[in-house]
Amino acid sequence: MSVRPAWEVREDGHRTSWFDVRLCFGDGAGVDVLAVVSPEGVSVEDVRACPPLSLDDLTVLAEWIEGPLFEACGGGSAESGGSPQTPARRARPAWPRGTEGRRLVAEEYRAAQEDGKDPVLAVMCATGHSRRRSLRLIAGARDAGFLTPRHARR
Repeated sequence: MSVRPAWEVREDGHRTSWFDVRLCFGDGAGVDVLAVVSPEGVSVEDVRACPPLSLDDLTVLAEWIEGPLFEACGGGSAESGGSPQTPARRARPAWPRGTEGRRLVAEEYRAAQEDGKDPVLAVMCATGHSRRRSLRLIAGARDAGFLTPRHARR
């Protein structure tokens, strides 16, 4: 499951935030949700699923996304009683610099390759950096010898 901020509107001191929520299941099924967090609570604005969800699945959809959505809003998990409060700015996760950071980038890159996923996207998600910055981190890991060279030298 992944939760990404889509956009935010501020009006009269209140914030309303939209989030893209993606659920991927082991059997290849997936659900994309556009959820809205406002002072009145959480609501679902759009749902796209492949294969389509049954009515029973739609009724438990809110339970599936509730915890991760509250965590993305900065209010903790729903079980801990945290209320959804969107942060003023998106905080980047702490990522070590230097050799340790390059080693962790290489581990993320290789793990994504082994899982058949996009390794650059995995590094982007792990570091919180843009694609361009993530590619620079990957190049640094290659230069440090943590990843194999991109091209064979002649």
